[in-house]
Amino acid sequence: MKQTFFVNNRQKLVQALADDSIAVLFAGEAPHKSADANYPFKPNRHYYYLTGLTKPSSILVITKRGNQVEETLFIEKVDPVLEKWTGKMMTADEAKEITGIGKVQNRDTFEHFFHATVTNHDYKNVYFDLERRGFHELPGRAEIFARKTQEQYPMLVVQNLYRQIAHLRLFKTQDEIVKMKRAIEITKEGIERMVSHMRPGVNEAELEAHFTFNLRTSGAKHYAFDPIVAGGARATVLHYEENDSDVQDGELVLVDIGAEFDQYNADITRTFPVNGTFSERQKAIYNLVLKAEQEVINAIKPGVPFTKLNEIAKQVLAEGGKELGLIDNDEELINIYYHGVSHSLGLDTHDVGDYRGLELQPGMVLTVEPGLYISEEGIGIRIEDDVLVTEDGCEVLSKDILKTVDEIEAFMAKAKATK
Repeated sequence: MKQTFFVNNRQKLVQALADDSIAVLFAGEAPHKSADANYPFKPNRHYYYLTGLTKPSSILVITKRGNQVEETLFIEKVDPVLEKWTGKMMTADEAKEITGIGKVQNRDTFEHFFHATVTNHDYKNVYFDLERRGFHELPGRAEIFARKTQEQYPMLVVQNLYRQIAHLRLFKTQDEIVKMKRAIEITKEGIERMVSHMRPGVNEAELEAHFTFNLRTSGAKHYAFDPIVAGGARATVLHYEENDSDVQDGELVLVDIGAEFDQYNADITRTFPVNGTFSERQKAIYNLVLKAEQEVINAIKPGVPFTKLNEIAKQVLAEGGKELGLIDNDEELINIYYHGVSHSLGLDTHDVGDYRGLELQPGMVLTVEPGLYISEEGIGIRIEDDVLVTEDGCEVLSKDILKTVDEIEAFMAKAKATK
């Protein structure tokens, strides 16, 4: 991503800050696992959005006084001995080049800098990214420092920056769309590799391994989320992640998967017959889900309430479900369709922003993913695409991925014939 992207994001954020304010944002650290091992590190997504930095332990400070805005970045001091163990560390010049921030200091000086800044000037507010997903969630670095700030500097009012940055992230730039399209392209290639190796008796883990191989050889390092590869009745469990059972002849396999490319995510779901051919019953249910997806996509344009999308999906699925004998009335739909049809997509797979109460606007990227889950028949079907809201409608970013019954059966027949 270009330096100007991060500079522009910070400029937009500064406009949301009150005068006489300090904003402090943390990249985060890798959580400790046990002994001398840590879990893999991922930068706080808000922090990355403002800086472009992917290294742990760095800190961004922005001060605003009238028309005077200053940005200071704190990074870990380069340690030649540590580099022999963990690899090259980021230098101050490299940090300046990525972020566009001219003042870069060693992280060890942050506390002194913060104290001097607070006590030498009459600041009134201090902003932190205080995301909290649940009452019992353990406090993160930002919350711990915010509590300390309230205790030691009671004249400052602690404010939460989370919603302001989340709202900015709702609307993607063209550069962000390019990253997401590449993530989708890698996902497409991985799905096709998986489908080419489907056969009765194949293990879900083997199919996942084919996707992983394609991901790593395509320039991506990470999944967007833990993959779901679910055969038969296991596909009726929305977040099934064991991926360790054999898929039997006549069963469907649901694949909910995505690549992360340069921090941006794809989120795609497809459902395939493991033997290459849908039964008539499977085909009827699949086409109903496909119809619901297409009706939702057709409705996407600026000005449409986000909540209307799920209403459209439910209406189509309820009407078709009654015709297929899956339900007797609309109220029973909850038994076979028990999730929403859409969520925002970007740096996070379930991306941030209070989009549920908004009307769709250009630049939003969202998933469309209706499904039907009939456990007594061992059938779980979900179809998911990634869609960009445009000025006059929408663009399906994942339109080139196998989807119709005819496309899927033809692809699988060709793959089988070439083996």
